[in-house]
Amino acid sequence: MARNDDNNKMSREEAGRMGGEATARTHDKEFYQEIGEKGGEARGGSNNRGQSGDRDGMSREEAGRKGGRS
Repeated sequence: MARNDDNNKMSREEAGRMGGEATARTHDKEFYQEIGEKGGEARGGSNNRGQSGDRDGMSREEAGRKGGRS
């Protein structure tokens, strides 16, 4: 386990991994689909680089929806 030297505290990496695992145990596929869609909508509205988005021409909103469905 990755621990900081300061009083044997948990690292950010370890805390994030443990939190992700706890979330995965308590939520289902629909939860991840919903947050994927919300993330896509949020990214589409801020830091907007136009509709082309990434290299493949997909908008961020569309990528979020597809990510939520995977």
